[in-house]
This record gives sequence, structure tokens and C-alpha cells, in this order.
Amino acid sequence: MKLIEFTKHFPDEESCKEAFKAYRLKQGVRCTKCGGMSHYWKGYREQWECKKCKRRTTLKSGTVMHGSKLPFQYWFIAMHLITSTKKSFSAKEIQRQLGHKRYEPIWAMMHKLRSVMGLRDGEYRLKEEIELDEGFFETVSVARDKSEPLKRGRGSQRQTTVLVSVESKDAGDGHNPKKHGKKKKVGYLKMKVVESLKKECIYDNVSTSVEKNTKI
Repeated sequence: MKLIEFTKHFPDEESCKEAFKAYRLKQGVRCTKCGGMSHYWKGYREQWECKKCKRRTTLKSGTVMHGSKLPFQYWFIAMHLITSTKKSFSAKEIQRQLGHKRYEPIWAMMHKLRSVMGLRDGEYRLKEEIELDEGFFETVSVARDKSEPLKRGRGSQRQTTVLVSVESKDAGDGHNPKKHGKKKKVGYLKMKVVESLKKECIYDNVSTSVEKNTKI
């Protein structure tokens, strides 16, 4: 969704709240006490009341927004910004865009959103044809023994080994600009920290993240 379309769909707090309520109703609201799925909507309190045990459920409870006092519109804007562009948005930049005074609640919101995005990505399995390789990312360990000399290159204590798997699809544009293969485009990708690059470790990771009969 383009930015101008987003502002038309969600111009204010009330529109975001109604959209979130409709989405929760579509998914089904489950009572945390008795497991009941039938509820009354208490509009003056903006809560659902279980028809069976009378326990009440707020709009945010049981969701990524649980316990947050931030407006619904903040969450919608943050979700739009971090999913509609290839560039990353820091919590500081989101705070600046929203004009919010305090950094901590914005950081917590972004942390929650990225956590649930990671859980969702973890459920997806790559398929058809993928390319796989290792990557080395520089990291800092506060627990490292300072007296231990740092290695250089592969195996350095500064580097974390990451297994990178990406769907490689035919671009389907009818021409071949490269001499040694078809033009490809990237599909979904997965990046996972691994302890080693031994075949057993790679096999275990691939078997949990790739569909069967996938060409690697």
C-alpha cells in the first residue's frame, strides 16, 4: 500500500481502531478464562464480554499491542513504515516521525513488531529453487576474554556465522542478459545464525526451513 493510500484508509485514531477491531473479529476473539468464542461488544468500554463467563477482553489484549498505552494510529504507522520499504527504520526515526516525546515506548513498540515479524517468518518455508551460502557478520561479545588474542578471517571471535538461503526465481522477461544463466529474481530469504558450517548443521537448518523436493 502506497503512503497516499494508507493516509486515505487510516486518516485518524478512530479509523485505525475500527480496522483493528474488524480484523480481530475476523480472526475470532477467544476468552482467556473459559475459551469461549461468543462475545458481546461493550461499546462504552471498548471491550468484549464473554457470553459464558462474563470475562472482558480489550481490543489490545492478547495481541502484539498488549499492555501498550500508545495510540492505535502509532502502531499502524509503524507497521506501514517498516513493511512498505526496503530501507530500515530505527526506533529513533519512528519517534521523530510520530513526534512522540519519549523514546522508550517507541523502542518497545518496534521491538515487539520485529519480534512477531520474526516469528511469522520462522513459519515460512522456502520452496522450488534456492541459493544457499554462508555470511560472516562482525559482532561484539562483552563476555569475551580480553586476554585471548583475536583471530583474523574465518573463525575470528569478532565474526558470527550466518547461513543465508534465498529463493531464486526465473525473472520471466523473455531474454537472457547473462552468458552463463537465466536472469533471476529474489523471492523470500532466511538468515540464521549457525554454530558451524559442518554438513550436519547445514542439513538440520535446511530441513526445517526448506520444503521437500526443493532444488538447492
